[in-house]
Formats: sequence, C-alpha cells, structure tokens
Amino acid sequence: MRKILEELGSRDTIAIGGHVRPDGDCVGSCMGMYLYLKKALPGAQIDVYLEKPADIFDCIHGIEDVRTDCSKDCVYDVFIVLDTSKERLGDAEKYFRTAKKTINVDHHISNASGCGDVNYCKPDASSASELVYELLEEKYMDAEIAKVLYLGIVHDTGVFQYSNTTPDTLRIAANLLAYGFDFSKLIDETFFEKTYVQNQVLGRALLESVRFMDGRCIFSSIDLKTMEFYKVVPKDLDGIVSQLRITKGVECAIFLYQTKTLEYKVSLRSNGKVDVAAIASYFGGGGHVRAAGCTMQGTVHDCVNNLSEQIEKQLIKAE
Repeated sequence: MRKILEELGSRDTIAIGGHVRPDGDCVGSCMGMYLYLKKALPGAQIDVYLEKPADIFDCIHGIEDVRTDCSKDCVYDVFIVLDTSKERLGDAEKYFRTAKKTINVDHHISNASGCGDVNYCKPDASSASELVYELLEEKYMDAEIAKVLYLGIVHDTGVFQYSNTTPDTLRIAANLLAYGFDFSKLIDETFFEKTYVQNQVLGRALLESVRFMDGRCIFSSIDLKTMEFYKVVPKDLDGIVSQLRITKGVECAIFLYQTKTLEYKVSLRSNGKVDVAAIASYFGGGGHVRAAGCTMQGTVHDCVNNLSEQIEKQLIKAE
C-alpha cells in the first residue's frame, strides 16, 4: 500500500478511471480517490474519467468534474484503474495504455492478479471503495471523501446485507460515519429510491419472470422494444436482478436486457450454492462469487439454456 502512495507523490499528472456503466462502488471509489488526491497533491493535475454517472450520484461533491469525453490525446504520469481491469475502461483505456505508470485497485476475483504496474487487488474485500479507504492517509480525510467511500461500500454490499460484508467492512464503515454526514438520506436517495418508470419496468420484469429447475432458478428479460416503450436506459434496470434473487426457494437469478439484435447483457446473482463468477467467466464475463455478469449472443432462450447447463452442473455438485 505504501508503494502506491509513493508512486503518486512525485507525479504531476494523474488520471483515474473505472468501468463502463459505473455503479455505486465504481463512482464512490473513483470520486473518493479524486477528492483525496485533490487535497493531498494540490499542485498536481488530477482528472477522473467515467461514463456519465446516474443522476442519483449528483449529491457527490465534485461529480461535475467527471470527464466523459476521451477524444483529447494526452499522456499521464499515472493512470489509476479502480474497481475493474483495463478491458472494461471503455474509451479511457487509451490513457491507460499511454500512461508512464499504471496502478490497479480492485476486488473482483476475475482480476485478482491486477492489470497495472502496481496492484492492490483483494477479492475478499467488499468493494473497491473499502480498498481505497485502506490506502488513504487520515490527515487528508474529510466528510465529503468519507461520504463518497461510504456510498461505494453501501452499494456493493447491498446496505451490508450481502455475503461480501465482513467485520473489516463494518469497522471501516463506522470510521467513515464518524466524519459526520447524513448516511440515512444518502442510502435512501442513491440506493432505495426509484422513479415511477423504474418501478413500472421492475413490475413488468417480475410479472414476466419464469422459474425453472424446480424453482431453484429464475429469469426475466427486457427487450429493446420494451425499453423504448418505457423510455428507459440500462441504468434504469439496476436492481431488477437483486429483486429476482430474493424470491423464496431461488438459488440463482438471471436478468437479461437486449443491447442489439441477438445480443444481451446478462446479470447473475446467487444465494450461495452457485458460483456465478465462474459461470460469467465461462461466457467471457466476470465478477464475484455471488454477483457477476457477461454479454451473450443469441435469443433469450438460447442464452438462458446455455446458462442453465452451467448452473445445473454446480447445483448437482452442491447436493
């Protein structure tokens, strides 16, 4: 950890990037690192690159500084990759490739060895935000940095309900709360609150869901026509797979949304008996043991049939 801080101390230009379709942990870890470095290295140029974060993250101090345009050519002294490997950086990957030094901080088991010159990757950590907190010196911490790191931890642990929540996670969360911010409002506005249209789409996904394998698995899907009808984008579909997961008797939940003809983005969630990271990896994706994803080609039923073969193998072994 000290080596990472030493790498940053003597650099003039630093870029920070996270994965495409940034979720709460991606935004939280990137913005936490950004706000911290702005304080710790006042003479350095610090830039953060992300696809446009969802409106729910407008409460984050400095969110307006996020750069979404990667058309400009420049070479950074350091590029910090957070919550992902380089393959999911999107357009910002070009800055990673040309940077003089690269650093990777991640907690995904599919990226356990890291992709940087210097790596801090711990698959047993709850979130990238938890790892970022471990890297930071307390003297530069403040309420805004604490708030955004807490947000990241909350989102990746499902408000401390998921199995990736550890005693260390709770201790770090307690330390962050001590800086003083309205954590209840933060959780409600960024995690639980949904728009009316989001609730409509969720309702439709639940209504059209199908259980199979004697009720141990469940899936639902949304096609492009339905997304256009409700005028929603992929960010509006967050949370659907988690709602499917809590169906009584279900071991594995699958949610698919169409991205183009015969192509679907797949989200997988497990209640413990299925390692969905292994399944996602088999189909070219990745993630965590209980939460993972991939992109698949074919019809919905083609995708579900292929997934079910891998799920069934694991369930048979678990019996």
